[in-house]
Amino acid sequence: MTDAPTTPETDYSQTLFLPETEFPMRAGLPQAEPAWIARWDEMDLYGTLRRESAGRPKYVLHDGPPYANGNLHIGHALNKVLKDAITRSFQMRGFDANYVPGWDCHGLPIEWKIEEAYRAKGRDKDAVPINEFRAECREFAAHWVGVQSAEFRRLGVEGDFKDPYLTMNFGAESVIAGELLKFAMSGQLYRGSKPIMWSVVEKTALAEAEVEYHDYESDTVWVKFPVRNVPTEMKAAWLSDTGGNSRSVDEANELKDASVVIWTTTPWTMPGNRAITFNPKIAYGLYEVTAPDDAEQPRWARSGERFLLADALAADVFAKARVGSDGFQRVADVRAEDLAALVVDHPLKGFGGGYEFAVPLLFGAHVTQDAGTGFVHTAPGHGREDFEAFVDARRDLAARGIDTAIPFTVDDDGFYTKDAPGFGPEAEGGAARVIDDKGKKGDANARVIAALIERGNLLARGRLKHSYPHSWRSKKPIIYRNTPQWFVHMDRDLGGYGSPERGLTEGDDTLRARALKAIEDTRFVPASGQNRLRGMIQDRPDWVLSRQRAWGVPICVFVDEDGEILKDEAVNARITQAFAEEGADAWFAEGAKERFLGVEHDGPRWAMVRDILDVWFDSGSTHAFCLEKRPDLKWPADLYLEGSDQHRGWFHSSLLESCGTRGRAPYDAVLTHGFVMDEEGRKMSKSLGNVVTPQEVIKQSGADILRLWVVSSDYSEDLRLGKTILQTNIDSYRKLRNTVRWMLGTLAHDRGDEVSLAEMPEIERLMLHRLAEIEEVVLRAYDAFDFKRITRTLLDFAVTELSAFYFDIRKDALYCDAPSSTRRKASLQVVRILFDRLVTWLAPLLPFTTEEAWLSRYPAARSVHLEAFRPCDPAWRDEALAARWAKIRRVRRVVTGALEEERRAKRIGSSLEAAPVVHVEDAELRALLAGVDLAEIAITSDIAISAESAPETAFHLADTPGIAVTPARAEGRKCARSWKISPDVGSDPEFPDVTPRDADALRELAVERDAA
Repeated sequence: MTDAPTTPETDYSQTLFLPETEFPMRAGLPQAEPAWIARWDEMDLYGTLRRESAGRPKYVLHDGPPYANGNLHIGHALNKVLKDAITRSFQMRGFDANYVPGWDCHGLPIEWKIEEAYRAKGRDKDAVPINEFRAECREFAAHWVGVQSAEFRRLGVEGDFKDPYLTMNFGAESVIAGELLKFAMSGQLYRGSKPIMWSVVEKTALAEAEVEYHDYESDTVWVKFPVRNVPTEMKAAWLSDTGGNSRSVDEANELKDASVVIWTTTPWTMPGNRAITFNPKIAYGLYEVTAPDDAEQPRWARSGERFLLADALAADVFAKARVGSDGFQRVADVRAEDLAALVVDHPLKGFGGGYEFAVPLLFGAHVTQDAGTGFVHTAPGHGREDFEAFVDARRDLAARGIDTAIPFTVDDDGFYTKDAPGFGPEAEGGAARVIDDKGKKGDANARVIAALIERGNLLARGRLKHSYPHSWRSKKPIIYRNTPQWFVHMDRDLGGYGSPERGLTEGDDTLRARALKAIEDTRFVPASGQNRLRGMIQDRPDWVLSRQRAWGVPICVFVDEDGEILKDEAVNARITQAFAEEGADAWFAEGAKERFLGVEHDGPRWAMVRDILDVWFDSGSTHAFCLEKRPDLKWPADLYLEGSDQHRGWFHSSLLESCGTRGRAPYDAVLTHGFVMDEEGRKMSKSLGNVVTPQEVIKQSGADILRLWVVSSDYSEDLRLGKTILQTNIDSYRKLRNTVRWMLGTLAHDRGDEVSLAEMPEIERLMLHRLAEIEEVVLRAYDAFDFKRITRTLLDFAVTELSAFYFDIRKDALYCDAPSSTRRKASLQVVRILFDRLVTWLAPLLPFTTEEAWLSRYPAARSVHLEAFRPCDPAWRDEALAARWAKIRRVRRVVTGALEEERRAKRIGSSLEAAPVVHVEDAELRALLAGVDLAEIAITSDIAISAESAPETAFHLADTPGIAVTPARAEGRKCARSWKISPDVGSDPEFPDVTPRDADALRELAVERDAA
């Protein structure tokens, strides 16, 4: 039937229980949602949740702090919606799921913004007192905390936005300083010198998490390192190891005239060269240029020159040197032992009066024969692998009389220092520069290459476009340079932690071992995150904590000229107390040194460290000043949730900080999500014009549409977003909203009658069974953070099983049956049960829409978000009934298919005009159908079940053999009230234009009306 049947004679629409609701079909989310936020604020929803959750078990999702330096982007929206869905779902399942948002307020992201403003005004940062500059940074961060708070609230995120955690709060700064001092007191903190990633533009060291990779064109050079001398013992081995070829003394002597060839994409690092590495697993040979020199086609490879090269790369090297494939020959094998005994000259020997030292050859497992020469130029001040190879060999090198000092060849501004003779401040024209303060290439490469040519040690040159590290803020290339920094040991035994229950043996209680053990004890979603974080911890160097900036928590230790840290708990207590009362500015205030050292220590001996802490240490300490300090939270957190890049960021630093001070991770589980791409899978960028902002989506469609996109996507991978995808979510939302709206309209007539499960018709019991099945799916999916499965399950259920099946069938009974009808009462009861469960299950995902629906149904209620998920009765499960109805629905599908074909052919209008014959071959299925009103289920006026074979013209579906339908029109008159066609219309003298069912309903309604 339709929603409003009438006849010309009598208007029976006023006697029908048609849906009545003020819940609008059009959501108007952009206008409605702010009003709901205002209502939640007015009623103090957050505070009410906390008060009414007192005594419940806590579930804590600890918020990873975004930077307070600009408006939110779509990645922020993805992240915060996921967090909100999780905390709301646990809250509605009986937990105290308090969400405390936080912000990272220190470090370069904020400082960089202030410096940009300075540069625009022509101001010099260095001319501003440091605490005045820090105050501007604090003010800037506070502004953006306010802006982002409002934007997060607009997304529907509920949490303690009145009292969030901020890394720049005085209490937080005090705890961060205290955590650093724990590392200092335990001996884990030390001052060292290692090559670190350095931004010349930003004048600071960078962590790996602050670096991204972009294409960059580098100068490439093939450089000759002349053999300095061939040791006597090597000559003996050379002559005796003929390998089937006789060798002469002359050949052995000529090896000293050969050169080891290296290839590098950073010519500017040549002044820092102190060794060459090779891999014993690679086959090497001695090669000689046989092609005659040609004045018309000059080259740097002269006839008769000999080079040591990897066999697999020799041909490529000679091609780069403009030596044809027939212009060289392999003279002899060169063993690993031969190479290890060699010492070569620096290719810049004598330039600027320097580089006279010997250059040894070292084993290096990192050397490959994928490209280059098979030998790697090793500048320990400019690369991690270079540094490790050189330091590992230091003892042996010192025994051979080789200088093991690592030079500081490049300063903070990218200029060469005096440790780069011929290129530093004393050089003609001043110091060469690697990169300038705008991130552009300096003249260092050109001047080094010119010097190599002058010394006769350049073999070839070129250019290479490759992936190169850049700062993620300035987007400018960085360099690796050796600088004094503050580190935390990864492999120093901490002692006292070798208990068997910790899984660590005595003598193996290092920060690395603790972190690896903690990773094994942590749940990762998806599971691949565990391997990723484990790999990063296994291979990482010591943790660099220092930054050469101004805005942040200082490395608040005192150190003497030997690098010894002052370890005094009384001094530490004065520092942390001052920070708690005045903030970390106290470290930079006048008289701070005397104040903190007190009278117990000799002031001239101790120097204050002026570096600040890496911002990752700040955020890695949030568990200490947030989880541990707030009584409404707990330590460790149940869950950390961030983007997959945080395996090298917040997950990583939090793990190291907590393991270093507490011996375990600050979290029990880690969940990661991907990044948001455009609809074609491309990275969003302003230049491509494909950026989608959350503000734009909310303004046009509403936050619940954005949230629906988040929770219906597979966030474990990179997500896609654009107009088409948004429209798909809008369409899904409309279907869901219309289902909820119909339930609300129908429940306007609900009198709260209860029908026992045994009295209910089968189709009601089937819906309850399905609801119990879906509850299991929903709860398991919430536990697994699988929101896509929840939304897909509930949307399919609402659209396919409710709107297109159950509701469609039951409209006749709900609209037309008498108030006393058991069928109608049972159906209303089931719709009531369905509404309560669907709306509460959806509330964590679509908080605005579900609030509107809940208060439409229950005007006296406070909020759906103060409700709990309604449990399903286990008695509703009925597998036998479900199996029976699966067969019935197969038959119904064939019938509805036949009716649809009749409508397309315009042989009928409404399905109520039909009375088809259903041919069923299977006797058991016919018997099953005899027990149900198939006409009611198929929404026809009549139906017949036949055991006869179907005619060839009968309708059938290929996937349902043995069932066919012969169309036929219903016989009788059309009921003026229900529009069913029946021979019984007219049999009731009081109401001659309706069916007997409708006549009885009309009499009952009249009695009720008269009684009222």
